[in-house]
Order: sequence, then structure tokens, then C-alpha cells
Amino acid sequence: MDAKIIRGMLLGLATCDALGVPVEFEWRGNLKERPVTEMRAFGTWRQPAGTWSDDTSLTVATMDSISRKKRIDYNDIAENFLSWYDKGEFTANDERFDVGNTTRASILRYSRRILPAIKCGATDDNTNGNGSLMRILPAILYLFGTRGKISTDELKIIHNISALTHAHPISKISCGIYALIVAQILSGKNISDAFADGMNDAKTFYGHDTEFKEFERLDENFAALPEEMIYSGGYVVETLEAALWCLLNTNDFKSLALKVINLGGDTDTAGAVAGGVAGIIYGVEEIPEEWLNVLKKRDWLEKMADDFATVC
Repeated sequence: MDAKIIRGMLLGLATCDALGVPVEFEWRGNLKERPVTEMRAFGTWRQPAGTWSDDTSLTVATMDSISRKKRIDYNDIAENFLSWYDKGEFTANDERFDVGNTTRASILRYSRRILPAIKCGATDDNTNGNGSLMRILPAILYLFGTRGKISTDELKIIHNISALTHAHPISKISCGIYALIVAQILSGKNISDAFADGMNDAKTFYGHDTEFKEFERLDENFAALPEEMIYSGGYVVETLEAALWCLLNTNDFKSLALKVINLGGDTDTAGAVAGGVAGIIYGVEEIPEEWLNVLKKRDWLEKMADDFATVC
């Protein structure tokens, strides 16, 4: 796969993640009064401008494992997650400052070395946060790059990678829908056609699953929903909807980034999920240079992207 696509994905994801970090959990009404228009410092997590969070860290941790092993190795990916959690590896400032409860519990479960990695993810109904959706793009790009498709066998792998932390069917289906839409984009379709065709594929794969009803809003009328009907909290379905709605309602990277961040709520993760796809669509050259100039460890991120491109 062209290294430009991988760079676009990773820098797009990290940039939107970093834009969202200072205003994570911010109420949408507050952002209407003082919207994000540039990289900010401090805020919610008291971090320097350009600092990205666990979304980018776990994405890079997944990429690093696939690059080294030249295949998907669930236990090795989980080892990287543990190194991030325990040692602050794969972080913007060499320290971990954010982790979701479900992700933490799953990593700690794996750390006991009793269960295989794909048996460590949470399965309760209340563990459907967005912690696997935010890091699933490398698996999608690797599988599409090496196999040329995302179909039944590939979706099983996507589900297993979700299950490293989030093993409930709703979390797995969220990652699967995202994968099917991204595959259509990688095939050369615009976001509107990719969304329609990806959702048609999703109905084929998941239409008989009880949990698929959670995604019933993702239909031909979805893009026309008013902003007040788009929620951007930590529930994985909300994050998926927020990211897709913003992608469908913008035509360039900067507009996408500012729209998704200014929805408020779980800003860094909605930003990461939307920004990674926008980076694929628009490319690195469309990411504002003033944002990239303050992005932490930009050179390192670019190297990780280039290394990953060699195995896709």
C-alpha cells in the first residue's frame, strides 16, 4: 500500500486526537461559544499543544506489532498495549495520561498471563465504549492491503482485534461497519458512495444479528440528520455515528476536524475515528501545516507509518 495513504491515516488520526485532547468532555454549548479553531494547550488534561492521547498510542502500538511480526499476532499486540500501560511507550510525551476503564481492565486481565489475548476483552453490555474502534484502522489497512478486500474472514480478524479489549458484539460490529466503509474508500469511492455500499455490506454480514438494530440510524437519511441529533459521547455507536456524520457533511480535512471536535463530548476519540479516515481521503497535504508543526513526535509518527506501509 502506498505510504502516503498510511501517513495520511496516522497523521490525520493523531492531529484530530490532539485537537480534541484539551476539550475532552467539554459541553457542546461551551464550544459553540468558544469553538476550537487551532491547536490548544492545557485544558482537560493539562498537556502541551499537539499532544495526542491513548487513541493514537494504541493505534501506533498495533502498527508496531504488525510491522515487526509482518502479520497479525494478537498476543504481541496485547504486549504492546501492556508496555503502553505500564511504561508509557508509544506516547506523545513519554507518559500515559488517559485510559478507558474497559481498556484498563482488559489489559490488566491480560497481564496475568492466564488467558490468551483475545479472551481478555470485556463482554458486558456496559462495556461498549469506543476503545477498540479508535485503534482499529491499522488492522483494516493491513488486511485490505494484503488481501484486497474486507470480507467474512477479514471481519473475524477485525472482531478478534476488537476483543483484545472490547469483546461485546456491539463493539465488534462497530469495528466491522467501520472496516467495510473504509474498504470502499480504499477501493476508490467517495465518502457518500463508500458509506452507502459499506452499509449494504454490513446488512449482509450483520443483518440477522440482534445487536445490529443499534445501528439502524445509519441509513440513506443519516447524513441529513440535524446536528442536535448527533451525540458524541463515549458509547461506541455514538462515536461511530459522530465520525461518519462529520465525514459525510464536510469536503476537506480542516472542516472535518473542526466539525467533529466542536461536537464536544469524547472529542479526542471521535476526532481520531473521523480524522484517520479523512487523512486517507484527503492526504497529508490537506492537513493544515500549522497543526502538523506542533504535533508531538511528528517525525516518529511518519517513520512508524512508513515502516507499516512496507508490510501492507
